[in-house]
Amino acid sequence: MAGAFILSSCFAPDADRIWSAESLDQSVYADLLQKYVTNGEVSYQGFKKEEASLDRYLGELEKTDTGRLSRNEQLAFYINAYNGWTIKLILSKYPNIKSIKELGSLFATPWKKKICRIDGKLLSLDDIEHGIIRPRFQDPRIHFAVNCAAKGCPPLLSEPYQGSEIDRQLEGVVRAFINDPARNRLEGNILYVSKIFDWYGEDFKEGVIGFFLKYGEGDLKKDLTSRKDRVRIEYLDYDWSLNGS
Repeated sequence: MAGAFILSSCFAPDADRIWSAESLDQSVYADLLQKYVTNGEVSYQGFKKEEASLDRYLGELEKTDTGRLSRNEQLAFYINAYNGWTIKLILSKYPNIKSIKELGSLFATPWKKKICRIDGKLLSLDDIEHGIIRPRFQDPRIHFAVNCAAKGCPPLLSEPYQGSEIDRQLEGVVRAFINDPARNRLEGNILYVSKIFDWYGEDFKEGVIGFFLKYGEGDLKKDLTSRKDRVRIEYLDYDWSLNGS
């Protein structure tokens, strides 16, 4: 493992307690998100004050048998795990951190650190996103749900993802991101978009313009529809500064 990363209760597996979807309590995480995430702005100071509660939630995820979850519940579980462990990773250096990239090393990026315990395995954030979520679910909307603690990321949702609500939640975060002119914009015949569409282009089967036509609203959709045959794509710089304080 690259770099020291110490957890308290989350690294103490209890073989007698394997939780299913019916017994997984999201209330602690929901309370933390509601209190410390506002319009995507994260109060890491608040999370730091209640780090024990975050650890307790991550411990609940550790005890969950993902094989007993439905497909939608699994997707919600892995998104929550990714986001929760990312917050925990930031807290490992908070308040002396301005970007998640500071947590990398010469040998590994922050996303390759083995910090997430799931189904008895120690995984990295990359393992969760690229080894599980992307290949298993093949849903480009997940790129607007997983959060890398950077301002360039789609905003962190201020509620946990739930299997019963996952489609509504994913639709909501996608539409919010696509139609935010601070993140994507059409100027003349140039569609300026997030680097996410460059890094994960293969996940957007209908192409970038097709994806924007599907989720765009108002003038964006109208103008893009009328110019779609002339539009070219430009990728915006990604802001890796911390998405909160």
